[in-house]
Amino acid sequence: MLNIYKTDASGKNCETAEIEPGCWIRLTVPNKYEVDKVIASTGIDRSDIILGLDSEETAHIAVEDNYTIIVVDMAIREKGAVQEFSTVPLEIIVCENFIVTVCNVAVELIEDFAENKIKNFSTKKRTRFILQILYKNASYYLQYLRCIDRVGNRIEKQLIKNLRNEDLLYLLTLEKSLVYFSTSLCANDIVLEKMLRMDTIKQYPEDEDLLEDVIVENKQAIEMANVYSSILSETRDAFASVISNNLNTVMQRLTSITIVLALPTMIFSLFGMNVPVPFMKNPAALAYILIISAIFVILGILVMVKKKMF
Repeated sequence: MLNIYKTDASGKNCETAEIEPGCWIRLTVPNKYEVDKVIASTGIDRSDIILGLDSEETAHIAVEDNYTIIVVDMAIREKGAVQEFSTVPLEIIVCENFIVTVCNVAVELIEDFAENKIKNFSTKKRTRFILQILYKNASYYLQYLRCIDRVGNRIEKQLIKNLRNEDLLYLLTLEKSLVYFSTSLCANDIVLEKMLRMDTIKQYPEDEDLLEDVIVENKQAIEMANVYSSILSETRDAFASVISNNLNTVMQRLTSITIVLALPTMIFSLFGMNVPVPFMKNPAALAYILIISAIFVILGILVMVKKKMF
């Protein structure tokens, strides 16, 4: 899908049909025709445009002759998926008269810009546009990290009431998402640090505070991801220890019951042998054997209780 936006004189972001200087070109899972149209209008190499369509592309900055490529990892929430939180690459190509964004999925972050939800957004201010995207991206990371923390706390309460494999596996999924978040945020941090030292992207005094805010937000997201990852890991390990302890307790009780039940079996086996045994001619022999067995069972139970095996 190809969308072209341009900020009009009133400061409103409007969609246009043709690529003009000062516009924002948005490519979301584009087809060959749309890619060819952008290439013809901007002069960007095809291999550079399709970088953002590779889900395995890592965050980096590359400087070409006529444009600069910035690739960052975005946080997304996949509704209905097993792994609810994930990351995808977003490619930002900064040309002299255009700015191009390329992504292989439709994400909320880009929709916010397209729907005029971002204050002071203008397609003509390319440096500020990049910083606003990066700042909003870090904000989404923080939002999803808080969501993961709330979900983790809810699952922890459920596990306290009832230990279920599904909840433990979901904790593992959340932990996996946090690892992806932490890795992507660290890669984005390297990109931001490199942007500070680059001359190809013009740095305006009015944007210095915004760039600092982006770096601070990103570092805060890194710290939160690491903290939440440690908490989830320790929580999962704690419940794994509880499950192991419960299993040991059950096995211990079953072993104790087996030992206690073995006592009357031994007694009845002794009196069932084809040799002379006590009470063999006594009419009340069965009652005596039952009483003896009951006494041994009671003694066995008392011993097990004393050793706290029951």
